Amino acid sequence: MSTGAIIAIVVVVILVLALLLVLLPRMRANRAQRQLVGERHDAADAHRNEAERRAARAQLAEREAERERAEAQLHEARADLHDQGLADEELGREPSAGRTAAPRDERA
Repeated sequence: MSTGAIIAIVVVVILVLALLLVLLPRMRANRAQRQLVGERHDAADAHRNEAERRAARAQLAEREAERERAEAQLHEARADLHDQGLADEELGREPSAGRTAAPRDERA
C-alpha cells in the first residue's frame, strides 16, 4: 500500500473519531431530553388522573351532603308537625280533635 493511501485511511479514521466525539454527547443529550419529556408527560397524566379521581370523590361527597341536608330538613319538618300536634297518627294515636299544642317558645 502506498503512503498516500495510508495517510488517507488515517485521516478518514481521525475524521470519523472526531465526528463520533462530537455527535455522541449530542445524541446522548437528545436521548436524555426525549426521556425527560416522556417522564414529564407520565407525571402530568398521573396528576390529571388523580385530579379526576378526587373531583369525582368530591362530587359524590357533595351529593351525599345534599341528601343529608334534605333528610335533616325532613326531620325538622316532622318535629314541627309533632310540636303542632299534627302528626299524632305516627305515634299510634288518633289525631287530637280540638286540642292545639302550645307553641315551642311557651313550653318549658
